[in-house]
Amino acid sequence: MIRAVSAVPMKRRLAATLLLCCLGAGAAHADEALLNPLFQDHAVLQREHANPVWGQARPGEKLTVEFAGKRISARADAQGRWQATLPALKAGGPYTLRVSVAGGASQSIDDVLLGDVWLCSGQSNMVLQVKRTLDARSEVQNADNDRIRMLTVDNVSSITPLDRIPAGDHWLKTTPENVGEFSAACYYFARELQKTEAVPMGLIVSAWGGSRIEPWMSMQALRKVGGFDGGLDLLELHQKDAAQAGEQWSRQWQAWWHGRPGVTADNEPWNPGRVSHEGWQHAPLDKGAWQRWGLPELANFTGMLWYRTTLKLTRAQAAQAHELSLGAINETDQTWVNGHWVGTGYGGERTYKVPAGLLHEGDNLIAINVLGTYRDDGLYGPADKRALRLADGSSVSLGDAWEYQVVPKAYGSAPSLPWHPTAGLATLHNGMIAPLGAYGVRGALWYQGESNTGDPANYRVLLEALRGDFRAQFGANLPMLIVQLAGYGPAPTHPVESGSAQVREAQRLAAQDDAQSGLAVAVDIGERTDIHPANKQELGRRLARAARHVVYGEALPPSGPVANAAKRDGEAVTLSFGDVTGALLAYGADQPIGFELCGEQPGSCHYASADIQQHQVVLRAPKGSSPITRVRYCWADSPICTLYDESGLPAGPFELSLSPTPDQRNHP
Repeated sequence: MIRAVSAVPMKRRLAATLLLCCLGAGAAHADEALLNPLFQDHAVLQREHANPVWGQARPGEKLTVEFAGKRISARADAQGRWQATLPALKAGGPYTLRVSVAGGASQSIDDVLLGDVWLCSGQSNMVLQVKRTLDARSEVQNADNDRIRMLTVDNVSSITPLDRIPAGDHWLKTTPENVGEFSAACYYFARELQKTEAVPMGLIVSAWGGSRIEPWMSMQALRKVGGFDGGLDLLELHQKDAAQAGEQWSRQWQAWWHGRPGVTADNEPWNPGRVSHEGWQHAPLDKGAWQRWGLPELANFTGMLWYRTTLKLTRAQAAQAHELSLGAINETDQTWVNGHWVGTGYGGERTYKVPAGLLHEGDNLIAINVLGTYRDDGLYGPADKRALRLADGSSVSLGDAWEYQVVPKAYGSAPSLPWHPTAGLATLHNGMIAPLGAYGVRGALWYQGESNTGDPANYRVLLEALRGDFRAQFGANLPMLIVQLAGYGPAPTHPVESGSAQVREAQRLAAQDDAQSGLAVAVDIGERTDIHPANKQELGRRLARAARHVVYGEALPPSGPVANAAKRDGEAVTLSFGDVTGALLAYGADQPIGFELCGEQPGSCHYASADIQQHQVVLRAPKGSSPITRVRYCWADSPICTLYDESGLPAGPFELSLSPTPDQRNHP
């Protein structure tokens, strides 16, 4: 069984593959660098911080570290790992960092600056490059700032914590040649922040598109949250016996399938003993993603499809060793051969080893369940990419006689493979956060949540646990700046329940309840038809403003007007706002829109008329509405929000329970 490699550029895939292949290597060989790959030319170290530096040498070797006129001694332990602590220094540079072994090898890195270092993590909106943002051509051509530098960590997923990033990841200066590939949110944040904090900025970008929050958390953090023990146990089994873990996973997935409403014992699309053509249709793979097949029911469909075909083999072909190549699949697949699960993957092309003895002379069933959640989903690409590769160098085409069946939406979300790169447990923490060690950072930026909108109820506790996880690694007082999800999807015409809104509320509450956290509201700078809004410059300005308050202690409202109380006042409800710059105001009308008055149950909300009165908003419910217990604002996937203050910052989405009236308090 082979786990599919994600769809990343070839250089990055090779780096990831080489790193994973070297797991378990303890002490460095004599010809390896002494410094960990985090420490390279053009690196930025955290100012006014006792920065640890570390690397590999021969066990027991004595080393000398030289930096800014200081000399520090270190000794490699029994595994060859050494560490030293540099003195805390003010912003400045450039410096040279030199490490040498007594009477032996040495390594120097040049052009090292001291400034503020930021960890930028999350999913695709943190990945999104400068070249994809507003006015990108000008932004790239005019980029020239030696004091903003970025290290982009390659996409690496691992079932165990790694101790180093790929050696090919480099610190890069801001130049027209480099900046186009920089994380836009991270870069524009640093550029804006330098207007008030005139120090070098070092940006470590560790982000992967489409990722959920769970893979960014350590196994210990997930154990503490609870509810993940089964998957974590399976992940630990995979570390010892991948084949047995795969078999157990297959049984778990099949049990989930049989638990769906209306699924009978005979409904097993992967089982060659229970093949029925009822409900199956021809799959035109030559047309590409299922949204492009010209079928109205699939034009905007996201969810699951089954694909299936039969492969005829001779006895000689079936007796050889095999690899099953499936070409490109977007996004997540579960693949079976003759009823035996052979693997899963995410993005890009798939190749799975087929266990010996699984194939036989005659017809062999290949069944693939594909989950797509955004667009361009399914099994597609050139037909010659789909083949069974034989040990003698020949191959057998999988042909074009594929059929498909849509999985009803009512079946809900399938469980995620624990070692799945972007939807599993701890896989990205292990591959992309753990290797950062105790590198000195001033704060973390987090832009993620889109992939958790399908099950948002647990997001707040996960986000708070992730924050604790980061602090356990980088420092107990690590500030965290959270980007609240941007608007995406159709504009609402009536009050709706929304997973995106629930994630935004979790983000708001997580930031509100922690003095070292800040929130950047982004709902108003989203794009209804693109989950990746291009206006990352404004997002950078808002993140920098939040940092000025949370990290640097400036006495300014960090993220626009904040609703802090909702009280009944006769037939009206009065909302009080804090952090208001100047006065509240509405864009495009005399009164703001987007407010809802709600009862206890889902579906009980009604739009409310609103009037601004200084730093308050007074709401009135329509006649005949249900009893009111809570207030919501901008509660939809892509809401229309028009309440701002004179700073130009919006009031963010929220939900508040009504404070009881004096009469209610006296008569419970």
